[in-house]
Amino acid sequence: MLEPRLTTLLFFLSWVIVACPIAVKSAIGVNWGAISFHRLKPTTVVDLLRENKIQKVKLFEADSDVLKALMGSGIQVMVGIPNEMLPLLSSSSSAADFWVHQNVSSYMGKGGADIRYVAVGNEPFLSSYNGQFQNLVMPALLNIQQSLVKANLAGYVKLVVPCNADAYESALPSQGAFRPELTQIMTQLVQFLNSNGSPFVVNIYPFLSLYGNADFPQEYAFFEGTTHSVTDGANVYTNAFDGNYDTLVAALSKLGYSQMPIVIGEIGWPSDGAVGANITAARVFNQGLINHVLGNKGTPLRPETPPMDVYLFSLLDEGAKSTLPGNFERHWGIFSFDGQAKYALNLGLGNKELKNAKNVQYLPSRWCVANPTSDLANVVNHMRLACSIADCTTLNYGGSCNEIGEKGNISYAFNSYYQLQMQDSRSCDFDGLGMVTFLDPSVGDCRFLVGVTDKGSHSSTSRTTYLWWVLVLILVLHGTFWL
Repeated sequence: MLEPRLTTLLFFLSWVIVACPIAVKSAIGVNWGAISFHRLKPTTVVDLLRENKIQKVKLFEADSDVLKALMGSGIQVMVGIPNEMLPLLSSSSSAADFWVHQNVSSYMGKGGADIRYVAVGNEPFLSSYNGQFQNLVMPALLNIQQSLVKANLAGYVKLVVPCNADAYESALPSQGAFRPELTQIMTQLVQFLNSNGSPFVVNIYPFLSLYGNADFPQEYAFFEGTTHSVTDGANVYTNAFDGNYDTLVAALSKLGYSQMPIVIGEIGWPSDGAVGANITAARVFNQGLINHVLGNKGTPLRPETPPMDVYLFSLLDEGAKSTLPGNFERHWGIFSFDGQAKYALNLGLGNKELKNAKNVQYLPSRWCVANPTSDLANVVNHMRLACSIADCTTLNYGGSCNEIGEKGNISYAFNSYYQLQMQDSRSCDFDGLGMVTFLDPSVGDCRFLVGVTDKGSHSSTSRTTYLWWVLVLILVLHGTFWL
């Protein structure tokens, strides 16, 4: 039995620990997307994260090779479930058990991956989805939660639902409210998040506000001060981030959750592919954001806001993404596809600037360009073919390669296709219009890429997809799920 004085001391120490928690700081993480023609090895990317002291990463799906590479790294992980899986996960507890076992339990434990969050869906309430996933979110959440309970992980792994900022609306931040058709589902969601100790995850994109509205004041998108501030009663907003954040705070307050923690799941600025999307703007926005967040200054509605996690979008360029939102969609990375820093950026994590990926295995230093001795009159169809397969978005208006001239455009298209084909000599023929050169044809800010040989983890994605559809087939045969 402990002596009375020792018992009293232990009680006092335990009280001090509870009453005076260790200070928690805001943290900068990154989104690691992999929709790219030139994927680096996951181990190379994890080394890049560690070299830059990035301790939080958000994945859009469970890729076995990526999760294996993260094991033992000490990096905290948010792993995502694509919207396309919500129908099955919302209707089948067996499917939820399978997903948790395959993509969470299998990678955790001593020396494993530090999975802290599972993101159930990705912006499932986006207005452009017309309610397609709206009624699937809560059933999927509840099934996954029960699966985590069964796996004894519910106390450690938290469920979240990343939402686009279009889930709420208002003329002024203090009037913020969720879209009327989402009021019921959002009430259920925040109740679930609150009861399980999960934050509300939101994606905020000032660039898209500027891109989609010619009247949007450009300086209001940044953090450098503005002559177009927004006055909301006694509060004055000088940047779009604070205004958007407080609109969400007001919307949560209307549901009775004014103090719910908020995590910024995606935010960033593209460096190419559109007017206003350039390296200078991307650096100024991201550095301003980081300084703003790490300064812990709060917002008008949360002047003493608790530290927040912010996941920059994104880590690497993704040259195979859909350009439906705009050509800039492939250029959000703070690093290019090969892990080379695009600009100086202090993440506030110890390094004063970004460090490049090491030991990247490139293809030989050669490029495919337009043959100067050929008649290029019939080149249009060849360019169209090359750009329908490879990424030519930098050639468009506002892009970094937009002003390199007609022959430069042709050469850029030819080379993009040639590198994608792993420099197969036949892929530079174009009916005699192309030729291979050993002289780098890059011009100014327009970079003619050379592909990488460490092509990434396509096979692991195939295995994951294969296992998933095997489960779907089993459930269909057992009559527990209908396609």
